[in-house]
Amino acid sequence: MTPRIDGFEYRRVPVADGVALNVAVGGAGRPIVLLHGFPQTHLMWRHVAADLAADHTVIVPDLRGYGDSDKPADTDGRTYAKRTMGADVVALARALGHERFALAGHDRGALVAIRTGLDHPAAVTHLASLDVLPTLDTWEVMHGTTAAVGFHLYLMAQPPGLPERLIGNSADEFFGHFLDIWSRNPEAIPADVRAAYLAASRGAVTSIVADYRASAFVDVADDTADREAGNRLRMPVTVLQQDWGAALGFDAKARWGAWASDLDHRTVSCGHFMAEEAPADVVKALRDLLAR
Repeated sequence: MTPRIDGFEYRRVPVADGVALNVAVGGAGRPIVLLHGFPQTHLMWRHVAADLAADHTVIVPDLRGYGDSDKPADTDGRTYAKRTMGADVVALARALGHERFALAGHDRGALVAIRTGLDHPAAVTHLASLDVLPTLDTWEVMHGTTAAVGFHLYLMAQPPGLPERLIGNSADEFFGHFLDIWSRNPEAIPADVRAAYLAASRGAVTSIVADYRASAFVDVADDTADREAGNRLRMPVTVLQQDWGAALGFDAKARWGAWASDLDHRTVSCGHFMAEEAPADVVKALRDLLAR
């Protein structure tokens, strides 16, 4: 049986025409939505969600194209744009009775969270991003041999066909590679959770590639338009990241400062999967954010 977050209720919530999200909901109080990253599902938040549910309504979906959520075909190049996926998040919260909510995202989910905050500032009260730069900045800082760490970004940016076939023919090895190299503590992702991540990713190759392809094109265009218009995140923002900014030769805090005025930027000592490797640090950061 696929693992679940203990004590949470599971449901499917329609958020767009022909698209419903698998979502776990628990707790009571001010709402916070938690968005997972790659190559994971909502399960990555299991420790953090259980803690926050003591005094918050915690909403933990699988993003469209991931996990047990619907995976529509990408017919126009925008089906997996972060703007589209952000609209899903707002529709999900409203369907559950919340016009305003805090929002935290890790990796791909953080990109969705950032776009949601930019597009829907009246809905997002607080925003947290775990271990990622905004999309436009990600592409700007990668260059030379250091860009090898992002080889998957370039692979999945290619036209439809080749990346889907390459990844689909070795799905467990491909997705497992990132679970291995991005974690400092393999025990943080137990065998049953790892198996759930691999099974979910194996069944979502086309939509995962479409998500990444959107980030190379339409998401960059949307970020560029916001930068040129001076559109910034208006809510309190907390950023948690590893020390990869210094390692890769750029100032991550300064990059974030261009997008958020009310910014708390923290470096954490763990691997990429910080909600699983250092859940107490993540919970503290989120509680500090929610108190601002």
